[in-house]
Amino acid sequence: MQAMSLPMPLSLPSAAGSLEAYVQSVNRLPMLSAEEERSLALRYRQEDDLDAARQLVLSHLRLVVSVARGYLGYGLPHADLIQEGNIGLMKAVKRFDPARGVRLVSFAIHWIKAEIHEYILRNWRLVKVATTKAQRKLFFNLRSMKKDFAPLTLDEVGRVAGELNVKPEEVAEMETRLSGRDVAFEADDSDDEAYAPVHYLAADPAQEPSHLLEEVEEERVNGEGLSRALAALDPRSRRIVEARWLKEKDALTLHDLAREFKISAERVRQLEAKALAKMKQVIGAPAPRALAAPAAR
Repeated sequence: MQAMSLPMPLSLPSAAGSLEAYVQSVNRLPMLSAEEERSLALRYRQEDDLDAARQLVLSHLRLVVSVARGYLGYGLPHADLIQEGNIGLMKAVKRFDPARGVRLVSFAIHWIKAEIHEYILRNWRLVKVATTKAQRKLFFNLRSMKKDFAPLTLDEVGRVAGELNVKPEEVAEMETRLSGRDVAFEADDSDDEAYAPVHYLAADPAQEPSHLLEEVEEERVNGEGLSRALAALDPRSRRIVEARWLKEKDALTLHDLAREFKISAERVRQLEAKALAKMKQVIGAPAPRALAAPAAR
């Protein structure tokens, strides 16, 4: 995907020229209020106004400088990290939807880091340094979590593994890789390993901010609909539905509820079916996941 082409003021120096002058320039650029940001974002989305997009990008260049500074430990030029981060910022502006109720700064960090990660992995010649998601996480966190250049002790390995939610042996293996010699980044034809770091450069789609926001919104809507549907039931029907469908564990059987209400199991089943049908009508859509059919009891 190509980055959006945005005109830049002639007075703004390039990060590839004088880095100090560039940083000073972007720090002098005014920040936008929430209302200004929303107005510019709507202009770009609705009218394809590139000047509005340009202003959104310029107002967040200082964010890119700040994020890029956190990756200086990999031995790559700060200016290059900034340039890659700027590409991520432009991608974020292109996808930003102000109607979701979040500020651009929160949305943009994901894209800025994704581009910087890709640049680092392309330029570090450590073979198979990040062949799984967990190893990528280790790659970008282990260096900063070490107190010094000395090898990690067993206790430190355990601490790092706990904080990053990975296995201790994976921490030890990654430390060895980071301290080893440089090798080819991409696997060649003679390499038996089917995967190389280049295969893991793309950001995880499941972690894209817009995807996460959609999941949160879906859960909220389903939760509200379920609450309304339960409120529409009589106490006995609600008790049956909650006991049969909404308990995380130890859900009751038809016979359990039959003994509780002193009616037949068949009558419980009829009440349950009627209650579920009524709930679906209240929700106005197929029943939420919580009401997916359980195993027969």
